[in-house]
Amino acid sequence: MKGTDRAEFTRAMKSTHTILLPDMLHYHNALLQAAFASCGYHLEILPEEKNLQGYALPYISSDYCFPTVLILGQVLAALRSGRYQPDRIAFMEPQAGGACRAGNIYNSIIQSLKKAGYSQIPVISLNAFGQEKHAGFTITPKLLSAAVAAVCYGDLLMTLYQQVRPYECRRGEAKACWERWIKILCADIAAGKNISGKKRKERYRQIVRDFATIPVEDRKIRRVGIVGEIYIKFSPIGNRHLEQFLREQDCAYRMGGFVNYCIYLVDSEREDQMLCGAGRLARKACEAVLRYLTRMQQDINRSIAEESSFLPDADFARMKEMAAPIIHSGCHTGDGWLVAAEVADLAEKGYENILIVHPFGCLVSHVCERGIMKKLHELYPQVNIHTVEYDYDSSRALQESRILLGISGNIGKGGRRNETVCN
Repeated sequence: MKGTDRAEFTRAMKSTHTILLPDMLHYHNALLQAAFASCGYHLEILPEEKNLQGYALPYISSDYCFPTVLILGQVLAALRSGRYQPDRIAFMEPQAGGACRAGNIYNSIIQSLKKAGYSQIPVISLNAFGQEKHAGFTITPKLLSAAVAAVCYGDLLMTLYQQVRPYECRRGEAKACWERWIKILCADIAAGKNISGKKRKERYRQIVRDFATIPVEDRKIRRVGIVGEIYIKFSPIGNRHLEQFLREQDCAYRMGGFVNYCIYLVDSEREDQMLCGAGRLARKACEAVLRYLTRMQQDINRSIAEESSFLPDADFARMKEMAAPIIHSGCHTGDGWLVAAEVADLAEKGYENILIVHPFGCLVSHVCERGIMKKLHELYPQVNIHTVEYDYDSSRALQESRILLGISGNIGKGGRRNETVCN
């Protein structure tokens, strides 16, 4: 242990230890594993377990937010399962910073492991700000390029899959196409192939064309947009398999890509630097990253838009513009104004029902999500917009009834612009 009272992830551990990551980005997990493998790390995604709160609450207060309880529960459940040797694993926790309690999950994991008798297990912080450094883990240009490719490909596949699946003539074709490309892209990323901007754009077009060949039918179906707190939105553990539930209700659902959130974080950091009088070099570096991420998003969007059957997310500048009448751009604690922007984008794309999902008791979410409901209803009176709270002690029946209430009003004409008659 060091003076920081934490275990160090050493250079030698890179070849001997498995890094365990909570299930937070379901559509991107396999691609991120390949990105880490390309740089010699063995990354695994923690599996879902029952009664995660039962593992976590003996070590933390019940006042902690739902994501903290679930993530810590996954960590401790993995140790109790017997699948891993404590002396051959490390845990990784993504950190975006910010004022919410979730920003302290990293330290909560360290202290909980210490209480549980596993103080020798390193906990790595995955962040873009150089915090909590470990000698054996460095975000090198190679790892960054591979991770960028993983996020971009993951967003593209998610967007296409969600737009094709509800309308496919032969059930399962969209999922089979998604799985086929996941396998191809994982092999590419692990080998360091097709991850440059130019190569990615070529792959984007191939993927879009492949999804566009899947026969679809035009039918009236309930369309549901999903926005909200980043963990609850993307993690099936956090949202209690919301997508599966919506599929069972025969809904076409859609959520904005993770790239939106990445750009939002960098843009927020840039504005903070301007307000706090950061140095010229720091501001320029932040602006350069912002331009790079924006171009990256535009490449994805252009590739999607080339096929008239699909709709891309709005570009970042447009999303910020759409949020302006609803909430100030200076609100970037937690998910900030991005929630309002994604609601507006989905509403303008014709999604008549929108669910804003967030953890119960999260003050940040209440301000940035429930606090904008009145304005959203004024701007989009034709859209059913409802918030859905998640907590470990709320019943599934209560949440599902809330979801059904939120999607009970409108049924759209169909979510695709060019349809094929099924044979």
